[in-house]
Amino acid sequence: MPADDPLKTYREKRNFERTSEPRGETPRTAADQPRFVIQKHDASRLHYDFRIEVDGVLKSWAVPKGPSTNPRERRLAVQTEDHPIEYIDFEGIIPEGEYGAGTMIVWDTGNYRNLKEIPVAEGLEKGQIEIWLVGQKLQGGYVLLRTGQGEDANWLLIKIKDEAANPELDLLKTEPKSVLTGRTLDDIAGEDV
Repeated sequence: MPADDPLKTYREKRNFERTSEPRGETPRTAADQPRFVIQKHDASRLHYDFRIEVDGVLKSWAVPKGPSTNPRERRLAVQTEDHPIEYIDFEGIIPEGEYGAGTMIVWDTGNYRNLKEIPVAEGLEKGQIEIWLVGQKLQGGYVLLRTGQGEDANWLLIKIKDEAANPELDLLKTEPKSVLTGRTLDDIAGEDV
């Protein structure tokens, strides 16, 4: 593997003999319509993984409270390692003892577009991007904003005030199921019994 392999950390954290997560061995090129996915992940703590396609990988953040449709709410987003594009459709159970062990569903997915003049990768380097989500649940503009410098820097995920903003709506409660299979986390966990 090349020294600049963006999935090196991802692969080092997983034993693919035990987990059904994708290895990410298929080379990817830039997409005309980049995609995003939000996975509801019941690991050591319930959280939502927010991932956007950038330069052939999924740039990823763990969002403990999940995304909001309220522009006044700033949601902590902890950047994690890049994931392979194939992860966009992954749902199932990551076995006990493996990194990220727990149940995962695809809570939302769709395409996104960049709202800034500079490429998304450059915006991430600078610490701020603005994107427009066209998902099955989430729509409209979102900002990812880095709040510090260095390895300990966190990000905020913030809904832009637009026609899709709705301070009264809590999609995390009203729409708990997978957009791919219609299953809940409990449905998937129950299948493993």
